[in-house]
Amino acid sequence: AGVIVASGASCSPTTAQLEAVKYAPAVRADWPVSTPAEQGLDPMLVARFYWDAAKLETLHGLAVFKNDQLIAEEYFNGSSIDDANDRMSTTKSFVSALTGIALDQGCLPSLDQKIIEYFPEYAEKMRRQGKANITVRQLLEMRAGYPWEENEPPFADLLYFQSKHDWLPRMIEFPLTHPGRFGYSNLTSHVLGVTVARACQTELPEFADKYLFGPMDAALVDWHRAADGYHFGAFGLFVTVRDMAKFGSLYMHGGEYRGKRVLAPQWVSASLHPYSTGINFTGVFSSWLGDYFRDLGYGYQWWTARVDDQAFDFAWGHGGNLIVLLHDRRMMIVTAADPLYDSPGEKGWSKEGAIIDTVGKFIASLSG
Repeated sequence: AGVIVASGASCSPTTAQLEAVKYAPAVRADWPVSTPAEQGLDPMLVARFYWDAAKLETLHGLAVFKNDQLIAEEYFNGSSIDDANDRMSTTKSFVSALTGIALDQGCLPSLDQKIIEYFPEYAEKMRRQGKANITVRQLLEMRAGYPWEENEPPFADLLYFQSKHDWLPRMIEFPLTHPGRFGYSNLTSHVLGVTVARACQTELPEFADKYLFGPMDAALVDWHRAADGYHFGAFGLFVTVRDMAKFGSLYMHGGEYRGKRVLAPQWVSASLHPYSTGINFTGVFSSWLGDYFRDLGYGYQWWTARVDDQAFDFAWGHGGNLIVLLHDRRMMIVTAADPLYDSPGEKGWSKEGAIIDTVGKFIASLSG
């Protein structure tokens, strides 16, 4: 998350150029394949989307789904269908799902459970610091009060560059700068992941393989581990574009994957409800993200927004990794992008913003 710089306007292609754009998906067993026309969508709108996407220097993959059919797919900049890169903060949405599964399995008693019970080594300090009442629900909603690292110096530098990824001690060292109010925090998501791992006495990848990826016939390729010994709750999860889409489909279908129950329907509904609204990243245009996404809200590690009159939910990772759920249109858009490890903070936002604006432009075109 961060400041997004609007992308520039692109030259309009000719009809002949659009007709030459290739986006037909490969036929594989994991997704049924169709065409835009067969699913009632103008092929030229999709062609323009992929024409614009081909100009994005850090986009790796783009897939479009309608009516549970894969209707368009292409890979860019040396990437391919089988690539599974770090999807950055979309990891948070996966950790949110694992929290719901932990609740369903009974190892996590309640969202109102105070996390102090899972961190006995820090309990005394948490009480002294006014952190004893932080709940799992507050972590999910990004309302525990930990600093919005990239917007509140010097916390980004302390977390990313001085901690050497030994993050757990930061839950004691970092103050609560806005308790009870929204603040986008990677530390918060990491603490959430550790809470689930400790509550269920498991490793997150093992838990995810058993209860999430396995039932979806998907593959968790890798999940990076922090120096504190736990897998990152904020980023570091590696999956392919098609398996990102399988995860998104759970939230399109009330927690079911092709008729198989994976998440509780009430969990999906609660996860996509915006508990915080009017979120302002730029400090200038309230609640806008680039040129198209507006009315930003936040649920359980999922974002909400609108483009024109179209409301949608999305998982969002740095670099432009997105899972966009257009429920009313029965559509899903998935992008995979360079995680921009070498461009933290505002350095990477122009490239990321170009991807987000390209997606936003396509969504806007659907109402045209």
